[in-house]
Formats: sequence, C-alpha cells, structure tokens
Amino acid sequence: MSHHSAEHRSDAMNHCIDNCTRCHAICLETIAHCLEKGGKHAEAGHIALLSACADICRTSADTMLRGADVHHATCGACAEICRRCAEECERFGDDEAMARCADMCRKCAESCRAMAEGHH
Repeated sequence: MSHHSAEHRSDAMNHCIDNCTRCHAICLETIAHCLEKGGKHAEAGHIALLSACADICRTSADTMLRGADVHHATCGACAEICRRCAEECERFGDDEAMARCADMCRKCAESCRAMAEGHH
C-alpha cells in the first residue's frame, strides 16, 4: 500500500484535495455556463481566469495526491488564483452559477492557504 494513501494524509490535506478537485470541476462547468451566456460572461480575460483557476486546482490536488513536498508552493498559488477568481465571479451579481463558483473558489482558497502556511 502506498504511504500517500488517504488514511496516511492529514485530514486537512484530504479536505484540501477534495476542495481542489471540486473547484476544478465547478470552474469547468462555469466556463461552459459563461460561454453559453455570452456577452460579459464570455470575455476573454474572465474565461482565462476561470481556466487558470481550474488548472491550478487540478495541479494542486495532483501534487498533494503524489505526496510531493512542493505542495506548499502549488497550494500558495492556488489560494491566490482562487481568491482572484472568486472576486471576479462575485461581480456577476445574482447569477446562481457564478455565485456557486465564487463560493467554491473561496472554500478552496481557504484550505489551500492553510496548507501553504503549513497548517497540516
């Protein structure tokens, strides 16, 4: 059995992996929503930020799953990008999909910040 399995990781790290994985999925779903809505939702900069957020969330989760000791760096980057993405998504007012994305990005940013600062 691998020593990188879930039962050998801290609860905080498992929680962070889960948040990153969920955030990755929600960002991808939100990109699809935004492209469907068009207009300001589909602006290049907004789609680029959502894409970067999805990518760093996947990378951050993968880094922790692999047991790589550089997860502090990936989690730090993920926390910052998720925070920016949440702020951006919140600007869309009462759009339910955007609010859901902002909430998930905030949760992911919080857990990644804790991992980056070594609280695990």
